[in-house]
Amino acid sequence: MNQLRIVSLIPSATEIVAALGLTDALVGRSHECDYPSEIPNLPVCTQPKFNPEGSSSEIHNRVTQLLQNALSVYKVEIDILEKLQPTHIITQAQCEVCACSLAEVEQAARALVNSQPQIISLQPNMLAEIWTDIERVAAALGVDAKSTIALLQSRIAAVTSKIAASSILNTKERLPTVACIEWIEPLMAAGNWIPELVATAGGISLFGIVGEHSPWLKWESLVAANPDVIIFMPCGFDLNRTRSEAMQITQYAEWQDLQAVKTGKVYITDGNSYFNRPGPRLVDSLEILAEILHPEIFDLGFGEKGWQRFS
Repeated sequence: MNQLRIVSLIPSATEIVAALGLTDALVGRSHECDYPSEIPNLPVCTQPKFNPEGSSSEIHNRVTQLLQNALSVYKVEIDILEKLQPTHIITQAQCEVCACSLAEVEQAARALVNSQPQIISLQPNMLAEIWTDIERVAAALGVDAKSTIALLQSRIAAVTSKIAASSILNTKERLPTVACIEWIEPLMAAGNWIPELVATAGGISLFGIVGEHSPWLKWESLVAANPDVIIFMPCGFDLNRTRSEAMQITQYAEWQDLQAVKTGKVYITDGNSYFNRPGPRLVDSLEILAEILHPEIFDLGFGEKGWQRFS
């Protein structure tokens, strides 16, 4: 374990390594890795090729232009990797907009002179695949993942058990329909693992499909569905930035007519810390959803720091 020198190029992988008890073996990170608290002190090994500041529309246009020109969205700092001499590099092949592509990382690794790191690439689309990824990372790093996964799954079981023991599933009232919004402009619903989390938390997810990439969403479709609950969780945005971006939607004439708006069931979340990262803190995300959807039976301490009511 003392010989491990791990570079993680995606936040969820960094959190997996930390959950496995290997935080001290991390020697480098991506520009987005910020958890746990020791991580921001590590050397940064990636940089975006676009300006990440500005509105969701501006960011979308910048990224789209790069992709249309067949350019990568991020760059790997090969000179920093060379100095770090990693034994392992963990990256992803799930989304070319979220982090460096596998091809870029492989190319960077081939250019290294003083090390030949093993590359571990993650590509989860649902909860079961996240457990598999944790096991794969653990196996590659020479540790056991059983206790880590068991703890996470026990927290999920606690949520499902509490819902099953309540009156929620035993009444004639239907479960709340939920629209999870992953991007503001253009509008995008949340897919992949999010519909699964919503269902586990006692809701009915609209639009997104378990295990499939997040779909673009027409405003008219959101109005027609008229969800009971709307939850904003834009990729890479914290609470303050999400609140600011979500204000754009309130300008639509039909906004005030939506059921969720009328009943005060519109929420913002820290998507960057929780929902957007397919790692251990997706269990925190489930608990956040449980608090939002069923506050009468859940109070797990995430209010204000993980989610807030939007008004």
